[in-house]
Amino acid sequence: MPSKNIVKIYLKDGIYHIYNRGVEKRQIFMDDQDYRMFLYLLKRYLLPPNQTKSDCQVRPDRESNLYKEIRLLCYCLMPNHFHLMVKQLIERAITDFVRRLTNSYTKYFNEKYKRIGALFQGRYKAALADSEHYLLHLSRYVHANPRELFKNIQDFRKYSYSSYLDYLGDRHTQWLYPQEILSYFEKQKGDLGGDEFSSYQNFVETYSEDEEHKILKNLILE
Repeated sequence: MPSKNIVKIYLKDGIYHIYNRGVEKRQIFMDDQDYRMFLYLLKRYLLPPNQTKSDCQVRPDRESNLYKEIRLLCYCLMPNHFHLMVKQLIERAITDFVRRLTNSYTKYFNEKYKRIGALFQGRYKAALADSEHYLLHLSRYVHANPRELFKNIQDFRKYSYSSYLDYLGDRHTQWLYPQEILSYFEKQKGDLGGDEFSSYQNFVETYSEDEEHKILKNLILE
């Protein structure tokens, strides 16, 4: 049986939860430089050319800018996997985006660690968030990933390799579009399972993980 979310539905203006892990569940981020390289590649692909600087020795592939095709809504990088939520502005933009991103990062990783071969576990997975309900819960799932790394909630909120800092208003990343999701809370919209939440932060930090996994089922990492 093929892995779930390998076969994708491509829609213009569709919002997707994109994820993959290291081959054989190996670590894909070994140190701070690795995380920063992945974030640098996101920046290079998602900002207009005149807003990026060649401040890194390893560059993405040519003609790499995709700022007219992809909007990144949220993300989280974990030691052996990554999560991205993106809105594709043209049909099938995610295919080109993920291919360039993972190929460039694999090239960097293999050169740094003197290895060859695939870094990621097969083809990337992409689940379409085809309702407001799924969109909000997927964003929470993405941002809640690092909770397992920290005992202290304050340390979780400061995790650098996630867009949660932007959602809390403590950072403002040029190539991120949090308002697409935050607007639901500002307008008090959305069916979040019958509960009322005072803020996005309250939603992320208090919602039951067991209930969320029942809601999302096949839309998340195995």
